[in-house]
Amino acid sequence: MSLPSGFADTSSSDALPLHVVTRDGLATWRSAQPANVGAWLDAQGFDGSPFSAITLPGSDGGIAGAVIGVGDTLDPFAYGHAPYALPARTFALAGELPADARNALQLGWGLGAYRFTRYRQPLRAPAQLAIAQGDADAFAQLAACVRVRDLVNTPTEHMGPDQLEQVACEIAERFGARIEVVSGDDLITQNFPAIHAVGRASHRAPRLITLRWGDESHPHVVIVGKGVCFDTGGLDLKPADGMRNMKKDMGGAAHAVALAELVMSRKLPLRITLLVPAVENAVGPNAFRPGEVVDTRKGVTVEIDNTDAEGRVILCDALTYAAEMQPVLLLDFATLTGAARIALGPDLPALYSNDEGVAQQWLDAGMQLRDPLWRMPLWRPYVRYLVSNVADIANGGPSKMAGSITAAVYLDRFVPPTQKWAHLDVYSWNDNDRPGRPAGGEAQGLRGAYALLKQYAGV
Repeated sequence: MSLPSGFADTSSSDALPLHVVTRDGLATWRSAQPANVGAWLDAQGFDGSPFSAITLPGSDGGIAGAVIGVGDTLDPFAYGHAPYALPARTFALAGELPADARNALQLGWGLGAYRFTRYRQPLRAPAQLAIAQGDADAFAQLAACVRVRDLVNTPTEHMGPDQLEQVACEIAERFGARIEVVSGDDLITQNFPAIHAVGRASHRAPRLITLRWGDESHPHVVIVGKGVCFDTGGLDLKPADGMRNMKKDMGGAAHAVALAELVMSRKLPLRITLLVPAVENAVGPNAFRPGEVVDTRKGVTVEIDNTDAEGRVILCDALTYAAEMQPVLLLDFATLTGAARIALGPDLPALYSNDEGVAQQWLDAGMQLRDPLWRMPLWRPYVRYLVSNVADIANGGPSKMAGSITAAVYLDRFVPPTQKWAHLDVYSWNDNDRPGRPAGGEAQGLRGAYALLKQYAGV
């Protein structure tokens, strides 16, 4: 197995010992070290605090090893500071860690070593972690998180609907999956009118990308991702600060693609269908307008209150199509509302579900894996905020109340009550650099979703 960035094989002869300590465990660890180590730690004021790191001096003036301080040993991000807090040398874990903590170390090290390098190289290389044999599942999850980051970080110039389709095609070819793409005016003839309406103003044709993989006898799961490759806000233009990072508005698609790829790479006994409605919400002579009534695949008519609430419009066609397949589970990921960020901040995706069991399974997996979500109420009475005088429903309304909930309630209108469904409103972004979380694209809720799907696969 080839090793990801930030890792080296244990055959490396110059690997230095890496000690992992907690603040509470520092004294015990110190008592087993030579006296000069304790004196050095005291001189540097090292107390094992989370996100701390220090090198140990060798007798020849070189580096004899390193110590990193962590908080929660099961949280991958607890180790994310190490690759750039330590010098660009190779380190090998000294001592033993429980298997779950060792996997967290490997995942966190890889997340901390990540830098987006398509357009420039980082100023320095990360420290490398030497491993004898990486946990295949942990490395597969790392690859999925990196996939999300890379897709979201890539500017729309190089990650429009066509490039997103190309990524899906490359993945399908690698795993023997089938790809179907409906694009341009074919969206109308094949009854995906809402996707067409949102994307028709762009010079890049809107499309619905479908990937199918797995044995027909296995449980069928459909994964949907919002693929708005850039969101100007349409004719109700976003202000400049709101538009600045809208290359990330395909973050839901990035999560869905990465999750499908992860399932295929681990060969889970599932049958999966990936659906990505991919568009640019652009401005042009034929852009959809406020006040227009848009048809949908379900036959529900939608009045456009605001063209900046476009994600839910493309998702309603995709969710309707997904429900027609009657899967055992339907998941969707979407960078859907700023209201979710106002309510929960950047780190907590908002989870909505019409099934208590599905919601609890995903929440529990997120807590166990330190990939947290927050359950929000799918409060259907708030559909009153989406009342239209000319259509069955509006995609928004004048009230600013419960913006994330009303978006979820809108989507709920297109999912049959009998269909198990969960919707994750994700930010997909780090506003600034933090340990293990460089500024830019971020995977959120992905590892928990994978654990949820493993339960459905019975593994």
